[in-house]
Amino acid sequence: MSDGTADVSRRTFLRTATGTAAIAGAGAASAQENESGGNESSGGGGGGGGPPDFGGYLDDANEFGGSAEDATGQGEVAVDVGGGSDGLAFTPAAVKVDNGATVVWEWTGEGGAHNVVSNDGDFESGDPVAEAGTTFEYTFEEDGVYNYHCVPHEAVGMKGAIVVGSDYPTIGGGGSGGGGGGGATLPDSAKSLGVAASFVMAATLGLAYFFMKFGGDYEQPDA
Repeated sequence: MSDGTADVSRRTFLRTATGTAAIAGAGAASAQENESGGNESSGGGGGGGGPPDFGGYLDDANEFGGSAEDATGQGEVAVDVGGGSDGLAFTPAAVKVDNGATVVWEWTGEGGAHNVVSNDGDFESGDPVAEAGTTFEYTFEEDGVYNYHCVPHEAVGMKGAIVVGSDYPTIGGGGSGGGGGGGATLPDSAKSLGVAASFVMAATLGLAYFFMKFGGDYEQPDA
């Protein structure tokens, strides 16, 4: 028999615990769904406009100041071939352009014969030439970082890079040559599920304690 202090039955206890679990589970599912939606709307890999990662390729490039010159918003961008004090540089050494922009390399006539060759084979101007006014152009239609060089003078630092669009590897942001990522981290959905599970366990134990302490309204058999 209950002593009147509380009127908690076995059925009430189970109903309450089940309801608590359902609410917590729904909250965790909602959090996981929101996270998934946010990931989809944020777009794919690459850097999203941060400092481009050249993978160390331009560390010894002539005339490279440590960052790409911003030429976004221009449909056509010029790069000198044979720049610098000794004619052994691309100027600017690194330049950032929009997707769909055309880069025009123009020979200055300094530093001997040069050419423009992509490291990945995307573009090539042909045999080295020395004549001033020679031009070579290429239109970039895919985001990324395009490292290139002058074949006769790559060993002495005649290197360059074109950064295209916004989806490219960034410093510390993954992709080719990206910085270290540190230790593994739990996704927010896993954290949400862990919190929900802890809440359900705490609520269930609390109700169990209350139920055991104050008893229930069990029906007693007839005498």
